Amino acid sequence: MVVSSPNPNPNSEWLAQVVEDPLLPELEIVDAHHHLWDRSGFRYLLEEYADDIGFSGRNVVASVFVQCRSMYRQHGAEEMKPVGEVEFVRGVAAQANSGYYGKTSVSAAIVGGANLLLGSKVATVLDAMQEAGGGLFKGVRTPVAAHAEDVIRSNPVPVPEGLMLTKEFIAGAEQLVQRDLLLDLWVYQSQLHEVTQLARALPSLRIVINHAGGPLGVGTYSINRERHFSEWRVALSELANCPNVSIKLGGFGMPIMGFEFSKKPMPPSSKELAQHIAPYINVCIELFGHERCMFESNFPVDKGSYSYGVLWNAFCRVSEHWSAHERDLVFQGTARSIYQIKRG
Repeated sequence: MVVSSPNPNPNSEWLAQVVEDPLLPELEIVDAHHHLWDRSGFRYLLEEYADDIGFSGRNVVASVFVQCRSMYRQHGAEEMKPVGEVEFVRGVAAQANSGYYGKTSVSAAIVGGANLLLGSKVATVLDAMQEAGGGLFKGVRTPVAAHAEDVIRSNPVPVPEGLMLTKEFIAGAEQLVQRDLLLDLWVYQSQLHEVTQLARALPSLRIVINHAGGPLGVGTYSINRERHFSEWRVALSELANCPNVSIKLGGFGMPIMGFEFSKKPMPPSSKELAQHIAPYINVCIELFGHERCMFESNFPVDKGSYSYGVLWNAFCRVSEHWSAHERDLVFQGTARSIYQIKRG
């Protein structure tokens, strides 16, 4: 399946201008969100991801793969083609467990791309994904990020607004509940109220919000950013009252966040990056608590804005005043619990 990303591709020479030694190098990390793909002119598979981890000097012990329309089946029913992605990633996980690419259990959990708009008919797809995942398959992400402004786009394949509250989507989500599978959601701040309604309608559905709840900084959101930050906080506060919802902290390298790191002569240092992202992370921690927050790299998407090592150093800086237990939760404990990743 050919997709076109609205995010900038990485520039290795530009990134090489800022190299840092790892802070807290022994700290265990479960990268709660990354992708693997082989797209035209942009290859990011196990070797590339392992290189980023190794060069960063970070102690990444496991990772969570999240759907990105990668390696779909070429033939068969349309709704079954995403099963190929789960098959592919399970193979990558086995490849990583050989130890040849480092010690990281890459793709220790898999979030596939089943289309919940199939309603109850998605059951067949979910069953096939569970079989293909061999125990690693933990849930799905159906792309729903949508906004009326054309400049606000992070979804390679644009979708209409309002999908989460359709009867078809809810019926599909009920199939996840029946199988104890979770739902990853990438939404913009303007859609958080819809997620709250979904979370209340299906209190047994485990929901994981991606990328800090989608704060925006482009288009109309680039004007009076303090007001939009406040609106994001209010909407996120309402969602945080739903105990079945947790949140990933990351995704700040995407252009729609409005930081424009990729347009600068040099990439940010971890100190500079931490200054930009700390207000968002601190709000998420305040609202959800450390036990419902987890750090994510969102690589290779965010690699267009900063290196893997700089990102995790920035996370270390933001968390420097947390207790050891609080830091352990957000760096690895919450992700292990949510995605049921065992040690060793």
